[in-house]
Amino acid sequence: MKSLVTGAAGFIGSRLCARLVADGHEVVGFDNLSDGSMSNLAGVEGVEFHERDLRDEDALNKAASGCEVIFHQAAMRSVPRSMAMPGDTTDVNVRGTLNVLLAAQRNSARVVSASSSSVYGEQSEYPLHEGLRPSPQSPYAASKLAGEVYCQTWGKAFGVPTISLRYFNVYGPAQDPSSEYATVMPKFVLACLTGERPTIHGTGEQARDFTYIDDAVEGNLLAARAAEANPGAVLNIGGGRQPTSVNELLAIIAELTGTQPEPVHADLRPGDVWLTDADVSLAQRTIGYEPKVDIREGLRRSVEWFTQHYART
Repeated sequence: MKSLVTGAAGFIGSRLCARLVADGHEVVGFDNLSDGSMSNLAGVEGVEFHERDLRDEDALNKAASGCEVIFHQAAMRSVPRSMAMPGDTTDVNVRGTLNVLLAAQRNSARVVSASSSSVYGEQSEYPLHEGLRPSPQSPYAASKLAGEVYCQTWGKAFGVPTISLRYFNVYGPAQDPSSEYATVMPKFVLACLTGERPTIHGTGEQARDFTYIDDAVEGNLLAARAAEANPGAVLNIGGGRQPTSVNELLAIIAELTGTQPEPVHADLRPGDVWLTDADVSLAQRTIGYEPKVDIREGLRRSVEWFTQHYART
């Protein structure tokens, strides 16, 4: 199978490339390196890499030539960043998804597109299932919901097989902690390893369904095989267990690092939701998705990696 991975130098995209190469597939990577880094692809041999922008329709079409599947991972990520940069977020995420679908249409490829649990917003019913009416409360969430609708429309209008995967807080080794918009796990681990005080927004009782990176990658591969049989599907890709509060997350990381961090509390961030809790039963029935790595084991693997790369000597 020949596959195109957009966002190939990002956290999820690079791990997906590595898995595809390890499984013997031909891989084309596409990334403008605005957030991703070629260091994420170190040791992943044989990826045909295109350093181009997702909004370049011609470049994307050429990269997709001969590909059977497009794994669309590229995006301008982060709810807080989208609150500060709503125009750029919409331009990259919506126009970029349209270009992916155009490339898939021209090259007779199927699409597995990365969406987000943020499309649910705040709900009165939990766990979150795909039958709920989305209620996005940030430009990022709105752009991801728009991407899902575009994917479904391209299936109906042009026969392009698509599946959109709503990721729930994907985490794991090699996740970048340095950005202002980095996710909470690598920031907490790095703070514990370096003696800094981690920042908790709000009380820390807000909770998330955390999904280990290997499970998210497996979900993509399962979806690629099922795309033609389930065109236009939208599926939750979550950890499949009880959500973990931010306070609990820090407590587990502190235990694993042998530290006693004293967090700094800051205001809640605009656009963030209080709870994410994935019902993955539809993904289980539809594509055979079964998350394997629980939060404690995933954090143990993550701490081990960060200790090797960031711990003070």
